[in-house]
Amino acid sequence: MKKILIIDDEKNILTTFRGMLEDEGYQVSTAPSGSAGLTLVRSFEPEVVFLDIWMPEEDGISVLEKIRKESPQTSVVMMSGHGTIETAVKAIRLGAWDYLEKPIHSDKVLVLLDHVYEVRALREQNKELKTELRSQDSLVGNSAAMKRLRQIVSVTAPSNGWVLVYGENGVGKELVARALHRDSTRASERFVAVNCAAIPAELIESELFGHEKGSFTGAMEKKIGKFELAHKGTLFLDEVGDMSLKMQAKILRALQEGQIQRVGGDTTLELDLRVIAATNKDLKQAIRSSEFREDLFYRLNVIPIIVAPLRERREDIAALANHFLKRYNSGRPKRFSAETLQLLQSYPWPGNVRELKNWVERACILCPDETINASPYDEPNQKDSDVFSFGETSLRQAKAHFEKQFLIRMLAENDFNISRTAHTIGVERSHLHKKIKSYGIEVGS
Repeated sequence: MKKILIIDDEKNILTTFRGMLEDEGYQVSTAPSGSAGLTLVRSFEPEVVFLDIWMPEEDGISVLEKIRKESPQTSVVMMSGHGTIETAVKAIRLGAWDYLEKPIHSDKVLVLLDHVYEVRALREQNKELKTELRSQDSLVGNSAAMKRLRQIVSVTAPSNGWVLVYGENGVGKELVARALHRDSTRASERFVAVNCAAIPAELIESELFGHEKGSFTGAMEKKIGKFELAHKGTLFLDEVGDMSLKMQAKILRALQEGQIQRVGGDTTLELDLRVIAATNKDLKQAIRSSEFREDLFYRLNVIPIIVAPLRERREDIAALANHFLKRYNSGRPKRFSAETLQLLQSYPWPGNVRELKNWVERACILCPDETINASPYDEPNQKDSDVFSFGETSLRQAKAHFEKQFLIRMLAENDFNISRTAHTIGVERSHLHKKIKSYGIEVGS
């Protein structure tokens, strides 16, 4: 039952208020003074308090401050028969939910309570969702590598130090970035992710810095760029090693100066943000081959963090598999057979944690039984010698089958981004697109 506390020195107010709210199904308690009300806040634990401002022993403003300190989750509505605007403003600034003038009208009170409990429910849902997301984004595993990773994240997160996260595709570099943001002093602000490999060259400035309405053909309205969105928060530059040199120069200038201008604008915008970058490339080698700017590298590489591939921390595989099982098992409870867990731990997982996550999701969907056995769910049950065991009768057919499976694997590892996949396997984008079409490979919309 929803609990309401009324604190007022007028007996008739307490009696009338109590009767009205009890008729509506609320559990109501009353107090004739501020001190008695504070005692009931501690023992009765109401969700909502109606508090009179003018009382002889202790005024309502003083009681409000104590309630907000002792029970910040309690919603307090102030009441007064002869209050002023200044008093109302002060009460709201101190954390009061609303301010009502006496005489109190029942319809207004009931509408206000509906609103209070609706907002409280939304806050609770938001809290639960954040807890769930935190669980989903947690750095799972107890290997020595994961323990070191969690330790450096815990030490680094509270600082404003810029971080460069290294690791293969699929190891969870963005999870590390989100963990750094979540445990930082900027956690209440935005986490803005930029996929540096996916922004077309002609849209770089607009995407990153925004544009003003009419600044170019097609600019029908003002757009806020990624850098501006991340102001006061964290900017995550994913796949930073895949940026063009032109894009690197634009980003370096913005980061060094801490300022940007929208395309077509003449106003300089000051930026306060933390930058976390991630790459799967050897940036020092990229510098030697003139593919990455040395000055940008040293600007980003303040705190390097390396995320080990899954094959180097096999003791984490069972924990990760069970973590994903809880996420994707929407039906009756499932579990892995002992043989399946052994098989998962012996498989090399070239796609790392992302590949394992996809495998578990697929198994949850396809397996009708409570116990999941690996045999029906491809990669972890296949050996290299099985690649051509599908009935090919000619070298040409075998090569075509291998090429199709190879392209599917590489597309999956690169989130089905055609440009990034083409760059990874060393072919032209147009050539890869033709192959995808000829093999009928689905790459999504």
